Formats: sequence, structure tokens, C-alpha cells
Amino acid sequence: MSDQKKKALFICLGNTCRSPIAEGVFQKTVNDMNLGDQWEIDSAAIEDWHVGDPPNWRSLDTLEKHHVPYNNHHARQITFEDFNYYDYIFGMDNENMKDLRRKAPKNCKAKLLLLGDFDPNGDKIIRDPYCDSHGAGFEKCYQQAVRCSKGFLEQLDKV
Repeated sequence: MSDQKKKALFICLGNTCRSPIAEGVFQKTVNDMNLGDQWEIDSAAIEDWHVGDPPNWRSLDTLEKHHVPYNNHHARQITFEDFNYYDYIFGMDNENMKDLRRKAPKNCKAKLLLLGDFDPNGDKIIRDPYCDSHGAGFEKCYQQAVRCSKGFLEQLDKV
């Protein structure tokens, strides 16, 4: 691998649930594979509703439960520049992908990918637990992120 870091950005609607979980899980996965120094990883939102807010407390609880360290991230909205800075931008569902394609500049550097396409179980849409009154959706989102992160990294040379 070259000296230049690969860059991945995880996107969901508000950047408080799914994308922070995916960001944290992906970071832990590359760290566990001794690849952490080869990646720059972040997350962002399609919409600006939660800009400046920390991740949802249930997202943080889920990450903590699984011993996934998470930095001091606060929600931000994807920028025009992100499309030419990141190598891979992952959407969590088909609506995210539609919005990303609409926002992306022509011939952007980033590959726009549906994270669930890398789930070996075939669960393509990452569960959005935002409106849940319990933690089960956050756990499902976490498990999907684990499978998809490993799946993507195993297929990286084909992407």
C-alpha cells in the first residue's frame, strides 16, 4: 500500500446514529487489522438538522458496550469538498445514495457506495434506529456495521 492514507466517509441523514456507529466500527476494524495508520475516517450528514450535536446517546452506549472507542465527533453536514477529498463515501440506505448522487460534483474522486452492499448476510439497508424507543435497532445497526466493515475491507482490491 502506498504512503498515502485511504479516506472513508460514512453518511446518514443526521450524523447522530448510523454514520457515527459505522465510523467507530470501521476505525476499530482497521485498528484490529493493524491498518489504522493507513486510513482517515469520518462521518457526516445529508441534512443539517443536528450540526454541532454529539452522537445520539444510544449510539454512544452501543459503541461503549462493544468496547469501540469513539472520539469527540460532533455532527456535520457533507460538503462539496468531501466528494473530492474522500476515496470512499458510504451511504446507509437508498435515499442516502440518491442524495449523495444528487450532491456529488461531476467526475468526483470519491466512490459512492452503499455500505450494506458489503454485508455477507445480504442485509443491504443499515437499520435507522433514530426513532426507536429501545436499543435493539442500535444493536442491529452495530452488527450490520461490523459485517459491512469486514466485508468491504476483504473486497477492497475489487472495489
